Amino acid sequence: MPTPATPRGSSPAAVSALGLRKSYGDKTVLDGIDLHIPAGSVYALLGPNGAGKTTAVKILSTLVTADGGQVQVAGHDIATDPQSVRAAIGVTGQFSAVDGLITGEENMLLMADLHHLPKAEGRRVAADLLDRFDLAEAAGKPASTYSGGMKRRLDIAMTLVGDPRIIFLDEPTTGLDPRSRHTMWQIIRRLVADGVTVFLTTQYLEEADELADRIAVLNGGRIVAEGTADELKRLVPGGHVRLRFSDPAAHRHAAAALPDAARDDESLALQLPSDGSQRDLRAVLDRLDAVGIEADELTVHTPDLDDVFFALTAATVSTQPHQPHQPTQPTRPSRPHQPEEQTR
Repeated sequence: MPTPATPRGSSPAAVSALGLRKSYGDKTVLDGIDLHIPAGSVYALLGPNGAGKTTAVKILSTLVTADGGQVQVAGHDIATDPQSVRAAIGVTGQFSAVDGLITGEENMLLMADLHHLPKAEGRRVAADLLDRFDLAEAAGKPASTYSGGMKRRLDIAMTLVGDPRIIFLDEPTTGLDPRSRHTMWQIIRRLVADGVTVFLTTQYLEEADELADRIAVLNGGRIVAEGTADELKRLVPGGHVRLRFSDPAAHRHAAAALPDAARDDESLALQLPSDGSQRDLRAVLDRLDAVGIEADELTVHTPDLDDVFFALTAATVSTQPHQPHQPTQPTRPSRPHQPEEQTR
């Protein structure tokens, strides 16, 4: 099978895919998606329920066979060398793989046995990870007594027993309280600082904004947009600059200098469409400087990832030829009827 091409000028990929496809019966879940995830980065895959996020994780982690496409993970082809892929990765699914009937330490030692670590090495690795994830004091307690955040930390600690360099986290903070979610974010940042690549699926837009180097939006089986958080925010309209004045005369003169601005005479404010870029702001200020007017207050609003998500996932794939990484035009929402299987 040909090797997936590396985009010109980009870093070697920890995960790469060209034309990845998967269907269940007559329902297409993944319709030819492309991925390029540099080593040591966080890549977030966003999408509504049923968009295909879990299916993508299961294919990339060799749990499900793709129907088509060329895919490499850690430099190994998932179709011809799945064992090497499995040796290089760790997977934490939507639901915890922790056994609540045994202690946290016993869960860790079980994973060490599954990785065929010598007994002494397994105990050393387990103790180190339990300490690293702030679980040492609870190590001897049944995992069923752990809080949701503790179970999630134990789940990821178990994933790290084999020292994977690529980790798939499928909605890792679902159901966690805000404090536990922020703790999980700190853990993910530390992993990346150590050189680990993280492939993250999430429905929390704030999570992707906080963690991801690049974000892809999956909808209708296709990646409808991909880029940094800032790049994605510029894809949707709604950004504006708001200027407020304390002097009514200054407000009138500014409105004359900026005829395309919407006036709010009661609050002495003007609002102009803007992408929030430095060039756009400079153009506005230059027009005010030209007539000798200075605003007392300037605020910039740019669309957030919520705006991007709703704009892009309110659409389904049109019948026109697919253009990768470009947002589709909004139509009626649609999603595959085949439910995604849950990753364990």
